[in-house]
Amino acid sequence: MDGDLRLGASCPCTMSENTLHTPVMLERTVELLAPAISRPGAVLVDATLGLGGHAEAFLERFPELTIVGIDRDPEALALTGQRLASYGARAVLVRAVYDAIPVALATLVITAVAGILFDLGVSSLQLDRVDRGFSYSQDAPLDMRMDSDSPLTAERIIAEYSEYDLRRIFYEFGEEKLAPRYASKIVQAREKSPISRSGQLVDVIVAATPAAAKRAGHPAKRVFQALRIEVNQELAVLARAIPAALDVLDVDGRMVVLAYQSLEDRIVKRVFAARSASTAPRGLPVELPEHRPELRLLVRGAELASDEEKQSNPRATPVRLRAVQKLRPAA
Repeated sequence: MDGDLRLGASCPCTMSENTLHTPVMLERTVELLAPAISRPGAVLVDATLGLGGHAEAFLERFPELTIVGIDRDPEALALTGQRLASYGARAVLVRAVYDAIPVALATLVITAVAGILFDLGVSSLQLDRVDRGFSYSQDAPLDMRMDSDSPLTAERIIAEYSEYDLRRIFYEFGEEKLAPRYASKIVQAREKSPISRSGQLVDVIVAATPAAAKRAGHPAKRVFQALRIEVNQELAVLARAIPAALDVLDVDGRMVVLAYQSLEDRIVKRVFAARSASTAPRGLPVELPEHRPELRLLVRGAELASDEEKQSNPRATPVRLRAVQKLRPAA
């Protein structure tokens, strides 16, 4: 949690047609959350508000719903504030990292919510803004911060992390088999001159990649993923956020999570599996209420987007959807 909890945001930004993108698996997300959020006065937390595509659709379809939209990116909040302005008090925007959901709700004097949506990964705004440095396909400053106030950037990591730590994050967060080679070459390159731009880093990685490995996709893809995760502490935040969010979900409330890479999905799967299983000791003749499963899984495994959606919206290609319903309060 970054400790920065603010309602709304201001920015000289404007929402354009090019900024808007089709929300991933929107219809399935609506279908899964509808039984919980159709009630008058229901509150839905959009924990990863982004540009508000999901939020706008829910506000339009459920006229008595209030959405608390959370995002750490002040530019995204400002743009989405414009997009959702016509919904007035039904759209409450909070600047925070999503592991701060309980704090955000307490600030708003909300004790429990009917639904929670996590649409993880990098937002359309961050991907499409070249100067944010998230993409390996276009030269830009090595930034990668989702929160522009955060002190840690990808440039600092490349400049200051030891070879061991670079290798570690490339392995852990990028699942990169060539992590030792890349870490070594980066350290050698930075001793000659600073690496401050994505193009420089890509050049180092491409030069260090064997020809056979280049045929498996862009050599920099996993390194850039690892740097982004480290800059924003995405997996550590997610591991705290999912349990914290479940704790503020009302009984019969529902949560949907859209994950875009296996590391995220593994965290979500593990928490959902643990809380949807009985905790009764083996051999106990009667299952006590406090041992009963806290959650019910609403989908089997992880659902993928349809082939039609993948064709029309390439951002949906890697998505994995999981959903649960809360059966009882946490013990």
